[in-house]
Amino acid sequence: MFCSALRGVAHVRVYLVRKASSVSRSHPSPDSGLAAGGAPGSLVELLGKSYPQDEYTNLSSKVLARVGRNLHNQQHHPLWLIKERVKQHFYTQYVGRFGTPLFSVYDDLSPVVTTWQNFDSLLIPAEHPSRKKGDNYYLNRTHMLRAHTSAHQWDLLHAGLDAFLVVGDVYRRDQVDSQHYPVFHQLEAVRLFSKHELFAGIKDGESLQLFEQSSRSAHKQETHTMEAVKLVEFDLKQTLTRLVIHLFGDGLDIRWVDCYFPFTHPSFEMEINFRGEWLEVLGCGVMEQQLVNSAGAQDRIGWAFGLGLERLAMILYDIPDIRLFWSEDERFLKQFRLSDVNQKVTFQPLSKYPAVINDISFWLPSENYTENDFYDLVRTIGGDLVEKVDLIDKFEHPKTHKTSHCYRITYRHMERTLSQSEVRHVHQAVQEAAVRLLAVEGRF
Repeated sequence: MFCSALRGVAHVRVYLVRKASSVSRSHPSPDSGLAAGGAPGSLVELLGKSYPQDEYTNLSSKVLARVGRNLHNQQHHPLWLIKERVKQHFYTQYVGRFGTPLFSVYDDLSPVVTTWQNFDSLLIPAEHPSRKKGDNYYLNRTHMLRAHTSAHQWDLLHAGLDAFLVVGDVYRRDQVDSQHYPVFHQLEAVRLFSKHELFAGIKDGESLQLFEQSSRSAHKQETHTMEAVKLVEFDLKQTLTRLVIHLFGDGLDIRWVDCYFPFTHPSFEMEINFRGEWLEVLGCGVMEQQLVNSAGAQDRIGWAFGLGLERLAMILYDIPDIRLFWSEDERFLKQFRLSDVNQKVTFQPLSKYPAVINDISFWLPSENYTENDFYDLVRTIGGDLVEKVDLIDKFEHPKTHKTSHCYRITYRHMERTLSQSEVRHVHQAVQEAAVRLLAVEGRF
């Protein structure tokens, strides 16, 4: 779930009309692994399937190489630890009529989804900014790497499920810093209630109804009764409060902030006061009845929530940089080989090697430029050598009205010291690729 404008791969081969040249790790070519719009007739092969490229194709080799890694399913990885803790909590706390877990868990669903699954099934309007190429990774106009695990909600509801968790890798083009990475991992939960389930134990509950025809307000949807909404909201918040206390411990201060999601209403963000700082940890809400109805569960009402595994792991384990989750350094991985997933652990930092900083300035093209295009280009060429990219200056020429951007790129290896010479090769490749692929005019 999101609150803004709103599986190296075993067998991934990208067929292009012109194949990018092979590049050594230390001396990348300007356009190695970069993909602009796909040429007609060329294919992307991913997870055993082929997808024709078109003008929407914007996948890079760096991102494709992350597909199928499934860090959340790698035993003793910190993201696996978080997933297992949440899963165990739901298995033990919520038991069905026959003594089996109420919630089923799906953690191996393909990250390739249709745009209908990712957007339309969730009632995201056709012109919503969250659909932009600049914010997503498209295989083509109809298929993409999921931007959120919510992309599977409709299918699972349509299959007749009414309580489930979905865990998986999600993909978004975003800024470059220690908190953001083009691939991260989410955990999604959904629970539906029948009239009998929701009002059981409520005095005179047999006379209460789930639905009515009224008007939408800040507190409810037009089809929900206030009694039903308040009970669903109460169950949702109680469920989440128990979960975060299980993860973080007793004595936790929690607050709820009203929020907007296209697929829930009312919607909330949960914030916790952790070590004196208020931190947003998840988003949630009462599911839009139109979504529930379209999936064939017209007689039920429900809630949904979604959280980021990296976000929780960074808070719980004091992991300072999101790139570390992709590290294969034994000094990192061995710290999370625990005999009990609930065992407390604090990450002991690897030696922090010095940063090498370089700036890049250029005039923007007259159209079709987004900052995320540049961030993705830097990620693709510099890989995990890039710690962050900051836009430090904007300038509009008073006569030509052309706009210039200046970005500061911080390079830092997490396992050794970088030399200015090797960074210079990478930085030059970034400059050349920006001119070639983004049509900028260099000021370097």
